[in-house]
Amino acid sequence: MSEATDEGQRTRLLAATIIEDVLRRALPLDETLERTLAESSLDARDKGLVRAIATVAVRHSGLIRKAIETRLASGAWPRAGRFPAIMIAAAAQILYLDVPDHAAVDTAVNLIGADKESRPFAKLANAVLRRIAREKDEILAAANPLADDTPLWLAERWLAHYGEVKARAIAAAHGEEPSIDLWVKSDAPAWAERLDALLLPTGSLRLRGRDPIPSLVGYKDGAWWVQDAAASLPALLLDVKPGEKVADLCAAPGGKTAQLAAAGADVLAVDRSAQRMKRFSENMRRLGLNVETKIADAATLEAGPFDAILLDAPCSATGTIRRHPDVAWNKSEEDLAKLTALQARLLDRAAHLLKPGGRLVYCTCSLEPEEGERQIDAFLARHPSMERDPVRPGEIAGVDEFLSPEGDIRTTPDLWPHADPRLSGLDGFFAARLRRRA
Repeated sequence: MSEATDEGQRTRLLAATIIEDVLRRALPLDETLERTLAESSLDARDKGLVRAIATVAVRHSGLIRKAIETRLASGAWPRAGRFPAIMIAAAAQILYLDVPDHAAVDTAVNLIGADKESRPFAKLANAVLRRIAREKDEILAAANPLADDTPLWLAERWLAHYGEVKARAIAAAHGEEPSIDLWVKSDAPAWAERLDALLLPTGSLRLRGRDPIPSLVGYKDGAWWVQDAAASLPALLLDVKPGEKVADLCAAPGGKTAQLAAAGADVLAVDRSAQRMKRFSENMRRLGLNVETKIADAATLEAGPFDAILLDAPCSATGTIRRHPDVAWNKSEEDLAKLTALQARLLDRAAHLLKPGGRLVYCTCSLEPEEGERQIDAFLARHPSMERDPVRPGEIAGVDEFLSPEGDIRTTPDLWPHADPRLSGLDGFFAARLRRRA
């Protein structure tokens, strides 16, 4: 076995290990990639291949598993050693990556042959993967993202809430590589030119290139930070003024806090995780922003009163599946009840911390109505001292198409189409602006 082949097998085995951790053990994809690659001795190119294989395998795991299962004589997976994960990694390369089919097949068969528990199924793996390679075009042409790459519980919910056309568009958007958006402190048009980025209607920049973020001009100087275009909207809705006393509850990793602080507000950033707040503080130092921090449970926070509060509540994160494909497979409908109860407690506390006349923006990166529209309806029914402060058409450039009849914001991943799919879409977000009656 040549050294190059050894490296090829090490790379694919590492990708398979990550796939197994995410799909079988429900570990977060980003954290698993970061930890595993940091511990690896692979070079940068091979680490990039590991990331590509694992990400596309998780993103399209439904279709990939279906392609394998329908080509197994019994239709049942051999639950032997690393056989399933190695097969998924190989099929991901064949179907979605620019990797020679024979290399993907041969490496997978060698890895299965080297695994004691999987070894009896090496010939089966060879036959199934070669068939997938022959029938690749047919498999991809028949793909149905809503049926294949969306868990049934989510597909049923989106069909019921959004209708078939919208639900299919959302699922299709999740199959594309996500964009990388930035928010700049000032002079977005000039930075768009310097970074060769699209200037989006709401003021965010969307990168055309794929260069590493830390290598880009302005990063070390703290001129901008990475933040999805949808995630930048809640801080815009709050419309803080210099000197206002503002709380950002559940603040980490800090993009929205940075927007508030850059606008001149006196910000208290609250998060219950010391580890997240450590990274938050590092981000603020790079950006040169002075923010007061507090490690605490926002649901029992004693502080204020505040002129304005931003509550980006913990949620199912189904609006970020394009960016975090593991969310689709590692969350369940049972999680919603716990999350909506927590959101209600946080909203109740936020209302208590507001000054009379104070503003509250509640948001979640979820597509589920229980964590958005219905949560706000229930909150207003509990709190007669609070009222909606609807977002007005024309108030924020580029937002009108996201407005609901009530004046809330609802974004979905299929919006903002572009000829290059990587430059289209944005995270699914819900945001409502509320006010405490004077």
